[in-house]
Amino acid sequence: MKNIPLTRAKRILILLICLISFFTVENQAVAQEYKIKTIVLDAGHGGKDGTTRGHYSTEKDVALKTALRLGKLIEENMKDVKVVYTRTEDVFIPLYERIGLANQVGADLFISIHCNDMPVYTQRYISGYTRNKKGKRVPIYKTRRTKSTSTKGTETFVSGSGRLDEQDEAIKRENASIFLEENYKENYEGFDDNDPESAIILSLMKNSFRTQSLKFAKYIQDQYVAVGRINRGVQEKSLAVLARAGMPAVLTEIGFISNPGEEDYMNSEAGQIEITNCLLKAIQAYKMSIEL
Repeated sequence: MKNIPLTRAKRILILLICLISFFTVENQAVAQEYKIKTIVLDAGHGGKDGTTRGHYSTEKDVALKTALRLGKLIEENMKDVKVVYTRTEDVFIPLYERIGLANQVGADLFISIHCNDMPVYTQRYISGYTRNKKGKRVPIYKTRRTKSTSTKGTETFVSGSGRLDEQDEAIKRENASIFLEENYKENYEGFDDNDPESAIILSLMKNSFRTQSLKFAKYIQDQYVAVGRINRGVQEKSLAVLARAGMPAVLTEIGFISNPGEEDYMNSEAGQIEITNCLLKAIQAYKMSIEL
């Protein structure tokens, strides 16, 4: 194991203490000057990526309608926050370009909006009866493709551990200057994988984003529960749209489009108002909790 000189060890310790103070999220999350200034809203799917549908509506259309309404609410109620959309019409946007836009504009929060769906499965059933060669009555079996229409509720996801390397690269790119010592800036670009100080910073930033994402996801679920929605919880999942986030990021499933009742709710004016108000209140609560 490589020995680090005492002076370097002291520097790392000091850096570690400073960064812990900066990235701590348990009480006030980040430094005093930190503010949520830019939120990226991502309407899931779109264009050719839009086959998920209920009885009469598609996920891509419901997600877009919700994102646009939420963005308007944020602009009306949070004057100091800029809203950026990954799409404002029915177009296909690759997953990595969505989070790439958030990184590019320096977003402080990324919210991807989706509708849930149940998987299709093959069901075997008796369609009638016939008689075999011996004259015995036997059933006629057929199969059909079907899905559950009773499952309902909301759930919110944060990026799971399966794509941590992708998040590493995003953080390195978006914060390259942090990872470089001043006298190396003219000679190198990006992150030095062999530098213990850089590794500490990267680890702290990753943990900070994960903790903040989980915290924000819980605020969202709490708001859904407050209006009587079924809580399917906060979950970690390896989702490409969240993997390269250089900021707190969540994907929220606002309901099951495969459930006729929830499809009606998500398409109704009253349902849209309730869903977007839940998301707005979650954003406001999260913003208040981290800004000093």
